[in-house]
Amino acid sequence: MKLIELSVLTPAQKEQIIALWNQEYPAKIMLSGLADFDQYLSALQDLNHIVLIDRHQVIKGWLAYFSREGEQWFAILLDASIQGQGWGTQILDLAKKRNLELHGWVIPDDQELKQNGEIYRSPLGFYVRNKFSVFAGIQSIKNDTRSIKISWYKNKTE
Repeated sequence: MKLIELSVLTPAQKEQIIALWNQEYPAKIMLSGLADFDQYLSALQDLNHIVLIDRHQVIKGWLAYFSREGEQWFAILLDASIQGQGWGTQILDLAKKRNLELHGWVIPDDQELKQNGEIYRSPLGFYVRNKFSVFAGIQSIKNDTRSIKISWYKNKTE
């Protein structure tokens, strides 16, 4: 596996990320295709990508970090087949090296279903282990899916 930093994604990379998104995120927040993903990406400022590719050049993980309303935000996906092996932490660590802060939204419970009918497992514990603060009182609801804000700030000891 290899981490690659990119400022622009190719159409083929976008298609792989869309497939990963629809495989791993709850069905309620699926992307309908390339136009939908491009619309999502076009709303982000100062956008950068980190992709995790396997030896066959298949994207197994993706992290985007970007500016929104004066803060640095991120979104991350990781193929379920490699979760729990440290790859998510490696992608986050690289993003942390490039930023002084990272903010994101996380679904805090295991009540949503993925497209394949499996239960979506909340990654909240993963973020806590990776030194993110949880702001349960700051919530977002999109497509009837509740998320809470998480934040990480670089401190002087890191």
